[in-house]
Amino acid sequence: MLGISLREAAAAFRLGQLTPTELCRKCLAFIRETSFLNAYITVTEDVALKQAAEADLRFDQGKPLGVLDGIPFAIKDNFSTKNIETTCASQMLKGYIPPYNATVVQRLLDQGAVLMGKTNLDEFAMGSGSTDSIFGPVKNPWSYSKQFREKRKACCPDSNESSDWVITGGSSGGSAASVSAGTCYVALGSDTGGSTRNPACHCGIVGLKPTYGLVSRHGLIPLVNSMDVPGILARCVDDAATVLGVIAGHDPQDATTIQDHILPFTLPDVIDLSKLCVGIPKEYHAPGLSSEILSIWTKAADMMEKAGAKVVEVSMPHTRYSIVCYHVLCTAEVASNMARFDGLEYGHRADIKDSTEAMYSATRRGGFNDVVRGRILSGNFFLLKQNYEKYFLKAQKVRRLIADDFVNAFKSGVDILLTPTTLGDAAPYLDFIQEDNRTRSAQEDVFTQCANMAGLKLRSMPDVHT
Repeated sequence: MLGISLREAAAAFRLGQLTPTELCRKCLAFIRETSFLNAYITVTEDVALKQAAEADLRFDQGKPLGVLDGIPFAIKDNFSTKNIETTCASQMLKGYIPPYNATVVQRLLDQGAVLMGKTNLDEFAMGSGSTDSIFGPVKNPWSYSKQFREKRKACCPDSNESSDWVITGGSSGGSAASVSAGTCYVALGSDTGGSTRNPACHCGIVGLKPTYGLVSRHGLIPLVNSMDVPGILARCVDDAATVLGVIAGHDPQDATTIQDHILPFTLPDVIDLSKLCVGIPKEYHAPGLSSEILSIWTKAADMMEKAGAKVVEVSMPHTRYSIVCYHVLCTAEVASNMARFDGLEYGHRADIKDSTEAMYSATRRGGFNDVVRGRILSGNFFLLKQNYEKYFLKAQKVRRLIADDFVNAFKSGVDILLTPTTLGDAAPYLDFIQEDNRTRSAQEDVFTQCANMAGLKLRSMPDVHT
């Protein structure tokens, strides 16, 4: 039953062909069978079975809460979950138990969705491989497919199977792996510069980054406030749209959310592309773009054109500055956001009693990994009085130019843009870790972070030929 869509599962519940508890137990069994993927930090088995039993009762009474009632879901471990440990995959928050649920989590629970657990990620969502977690890296489920094993055996006959696996992408790699492996129907991630779309691409599922302000960030432990967006990972577009319809909308606890009332999202059975104009940004033919990705990009454009859409080339001239601009703004906000983790109120505290300053310093050194500390240092450098105008202010101006590129493209008559998500396919783990985190993030986020700086909605979809 895990091969059916979310709506098909809901229909099976209503018809009595399947119960939420039966589906929950199947998912829990899958979680145990695929534990080697390291997709989950915390498996909430008791909570899930209790929620599933409550859903059983509602269906027996003919009173389901909604289309998500009884549907298994997972949450990236940087969303607060009441009475459930939330770590951000960091020593700094290990053992932290939030007293409240993030808004998106609460909205799913209010619909009767069943929480399977909290998923693994790069520490504090700073990475593009889900390899920098205190709980260890996440492995891509496709690494264990028959096709991949045969391919690797042909090209690398002496490879060690225990280390010969490919990354999930990041930082929402645990959420992507949990959906791809069939342990849940949907999972929430976060997307600051591509952290939902990147792992969705590498794991062969759908990743949706909503428009900034459409979905509440309340309870999402912040990385970059001006770019963070809760993201949705699912196995089909309809499932992602269904979840978006539940979690979107104004939240009084998040002043950045839109004020307008949001209606549930439904996809038509037939989509007419004859009035659609698709833009192909010429600047996205970036150095390092693999021939395979280029071929798939071309095929997708050809398919849309054959279906009646108009496909045109557009120019977004400031794209080449975007990755540098993104890293300046990202690290500056990281430095500000990470200042709250000082060992005084909650989280990790070093056993140093010499002085408050010494305790503070030791806490942050022991609580953060090299990646987080590096971004904090970079951000504080850009925010120094003598550097503020030279770096941070200039980056904000470039960000406006990048956003204007999108505005100009859409004003020219283009309805959507068609671009790759990543430069290539998922890298082998041993190859990926040869480069430092910043270099890998610059490579993996080259196509994705522009949309975050512009606040736009983006969706990553798997190759239609696979």
